[in-house]
Amino acid sequence: MVKSASIGRAAGVVAALSLGALALASPAAQAKTLVYCSEGSPENFTPALNTTGTSFDAARPVFDKLTAFTRGSTQVEPGLAASWTVSPDAKVFTFKLRQGVKFHAGANGFKPTREFNADDVLFSFNRQWKDDHPYAKVSGGKYDYFADMGLKDGVASIEKLDAMTVRITLKSANVTMLANLAMDFASIHSAEYADFLAKANRKEQFDQAPVGTGPFSFVAYQKDAVIRYKANKAYWGEKALVDDLVFAITPDPTARYSKLKAGECHFVIAPRPADLPEMQKDTALEVIKQPGLNIAYWAFNTQKPPFDKKEVRQAFNMAIDQAAIVKDVYLGAGQAAKNLIPPTLWSYNDSVRTYAYNPAMAKEMLAKAGVKTPLEIDLWYMPVQRPYNPNAKRIGEMMQADLAKVGVNAKLVTYEWGEYRKRMQQGEHTTGMLGWTGDNGDPDNFFFLHGCEAARPGGQNLAKWCNKEFDSRLEKARALADTKQRAKLYAEMQVIEHEEAPDFKIAHSVVYEVMRKEVSGYKQSPFGAHQFNGVELK
Repeated sequence: MVKSASIGRAAGVVAALSLGALALASPAAQAKTLVYCSEGSPENFTPALNTTGTSFDAARPVFDKLTAFTRGSTQVEPGLAASWTVSPDAKVFTFKLRQGVKFHAGANGFKPTREFNADDVLFSFNRQWKDDHPYAKVSGGKYDYFADMGLKDGVASIEKLDAMTVRITLKSANVTMLANLAMDFASIHSAEYADFLAKANRKEQFDQAPVGTGPFSFVAYQKDAVIRYKANKAYWGEKALVDDLVFAITPDPTARYSKLKAGECHFVIAPRPADLPEMQKDTALEVIKQPGLNIAYWAFNTQKPPFDKKEVRQAFNMAIDQAAIVKDVYLGAGQAAKNLIPPTLWSYNDSVRTYAYNPAMAKEMLAKAGVKTPLEIDLWYMPVQRPYNPNAKRIGEMMQADLAKVGVNAKLVTYEWGEYRKRMQQGEHTTGMLGWTGDNGDPDNFFFLHGCEAARPGGQNLAKWCNKEFDSRLEKARALADTKQRAKLYAEMQVIEHEEAPDFKIAHSVVYEVMRKEVSGYKQSPFGAHQFNGVELK
């Protein structure tokens, strides 16, 4: 990690804010520096180690993937792979790599001596796949995304056919693979940079001072304060139209709004719903929105009694006043959820009926299931605001009040964001809130959250729920090219999910983002990603 003393960190904050103010005050600076008031601190800068949008956003300026999503859409296009072929059985993927792509110089003295090639692809994927890889255990060595999507056990081979050709062979068909490889966990790193650090006995810097091929290169990170990047003038794709990019880390949404109005940043995400009317009236600002490809949920740890009984989980669904949460917390910027996938995504099963709010029935079902009241549980809530959940603490308080009516005493628990996510993935919680924003536009990217592979310790199935009927359909759908056949399986999976009730589905949000009027060219991502190449300041 690029560290500094407390004085340096404080200076970094001042510098970041001064930079933002200058960017908006001076026409010359205005064309050069884009300041994004981000909502949180990254865990590190290697996407393969992370699962949160906050960390993905911080790494995204630096890296490319083999395939990519056209900015602002779900369309897959060439990335570091200029072209590819897929075998008829959807098991073998052969990639012709892009020629002439240059890696960044490192902030710690690294200077590349060669261009991007197949060695970098093999390094990036083998680190996640092979336990004996020299970087496998660096920074904790947890590659949850790769494992949860079935790639840890599902890859048969990754081969370098020549310097600019790579072949990935799977053990079973996966029609979502090209879209999966456009996701952040599949970011391509420099094998030469890894060797440089290994020889200097500084491997830990690999994930804290990143080197990639992306539109911006990493300059410095002052923890919990500011991240700095500069434009990669040699970028092969859609170039950065500003000279510098700054992430001014600002967890509080009210503070982000104040900085936006004061000209200390150009762009913010996750505004408070209560602030939207005022923002929309401000002629200096532009508010943009789109239906979120997301879900906020409250997971029940099915490995801990009494949540190992589906009747208990169903009762908890009936105990919560979902309509009140959507009305009071989302303030018109969300809709009640009944399925894991949002209604904007194909294969959504609208015939599923939500559990009606019925405290009396919930209390009766708990008694029939043998639950003695008062029952003591913990209820974890996120310490940060997310696009799918504007106020997790408030939702937790409302749930706590609802549960008290059925004889359940819920203790509210939270941790620092990175710690919170890790503890929940290990299954320490009894119940806990999280959510998801789709990464590739395919229903599989939501349903894997309830897959058996992701139920392992460290996996993203936070209910730790494994249902063989659900899981067999998940695997079968990945092997089918026919969308109608896949949709039928997904519709059946939503029925199973509803009956088994591994979680309480809270809401799908409308995603709002706000920028100053001088920002031009930004495209809102259906995946909740924030991408700043192609964006300029008028």
